[in-house]
Amino acid sequence: MKKRSVAAAVLAPVLVWWAVQRPSNRRDWTPDNARAARAEFRGDSVWVHGVRNADYQTTQRYTVRWEDRAYDLREVERAWFLVEPFSRDWRGPAHTLVSFQFAGGKFLAVSAEIRKEKGETFSPWKGLLRRFEMTYVVADERDVVRLRTNVRRDPVYLYPVRATPAQARAMLVDMLARADRLAEHPEWYNTLTNTCTTSIVEHVNRIAPKKVPLSLKVLFPGYSDRLAYDLGLIDTDLSFEQARARFYVNRRALAADDSPDFSLRIRQP
Repeated sequence: MKKRSVAAAVLAPVLVWWAVQRPSNRRDWTPDNARAARAEFRGDSVWVHGVRNADYQTTQRYTVRWEDRAYDLREVERAWFLVEPFSRDWRGPAHTLVSFQFAGGKFLAVSAEIRKEKGETFSPWKGLLRRFEMTYVVADERDVVRLRTNVRRDPVYLYPVRATPAQARAMLVDMLARADRLAEHPEWYNTLTNTCTTSIVEHVNRIAPKKVPLSLKVLFPGYSDRLAYDLGLIDTDLSFEQARARFYVNRRALAADDSPDFSLRIRQP
């Protein structure tokens, strides 16, 4: 009984501290997390305020541009699913995001991430302890894709999603609406329940007739492309191994680098 009492006395202050923590949009953010995207819908159009278009020389040295852009939602053509494994030895840890293609070769990426404070680095353990706020980075692909392929040199797979233009549009609207809510009402990132991939699954399940089931491949998002493939969500007739080889974009991204048609070039066969 004494051991239990001591344990309770130690844990009680920790639990109280954890319970009283509140997320905030007012912290000393890193420059590339300084602004939260806002979305202003006007009929079939949306004005996105705070589109990030950063030029990364390294992960620590970069120039950030924040832009206000207008998009015609009637021009959404398709969605793309990106998977960035963090390790070549074990694919479990990874980042995922969704990008949207518009008529005329325009693209807009939406990435659910931690919102980093200055001096902060990601830790999955800290992600369980209310240490990171969640943000939706809305960005140019030359920012979020090039950062991963050309600067971090992580392997990146960019898959076309099997969805109608109407479904892709509905998902974009849903993601931008959540980005806007987070700018007003911050949330905690949680390594298990509120991550890049769980967020994408929530958006998919709100618009798709066939739901994405609970799976360890969501908890370990390096395997999420396998799950998407098995559910028929990747638009390809190739085998999974062939699809991974076809939609691996690093070599094309390195060749395109800062080209103005970066997005189109990384999708070329």
